[in-house]
Amino acid sequence: MNLITALIAGLIFGVGLLFSGMTNPAKVQNFLDIFGLWDPSLAFVMGGAIAVTAPGYYFLRKRTGTFLGAKFQWPTRTDIDNRLVAGAAMFGVGWGLGGFCPGPALTALPFAFESVTGPLWFVPAMLVGLGIAKANN
Repeated sequence: MNLITALIAGLIFGVGLLFSGMTNPAKVQNFLDIFGLWDPSLAFVMGGAIAVTAPGYYFLRKRTGTFLGAKFQWPTRTDIDNRLVAGAAMFGVGWGLGGFCPGPALTALPFAFESVTGPLWFVPAMLVGLGIAKANN
């Protein structure tokens, strides 16, 4: 049941990314280009995501587990260290240069052979980065 729930949630997330245009790296890069062809639509997508997610977190914090019976694994660390700052900086640079973050890159991957070839470069680089991060933990 957990696998089916995860699959459905992932499909909904992917469809949302497709409809919002977030699988197009130019959309992200134009959002970050505040002195050029600035496109504020990404801010509206992020705002909508926050508006949906914030109440969910508020109500979930009051529960001890998921609806399917699993325990929540909330983060326990709240400090900001060098590894967090370096990781955030690397994510931001990769996001700005590639125009993808992990979710949209994986969502765009099936379409990579048609129009947008960026995921063919981004996803393997992302997987290498994940492997390096996992090896250093």
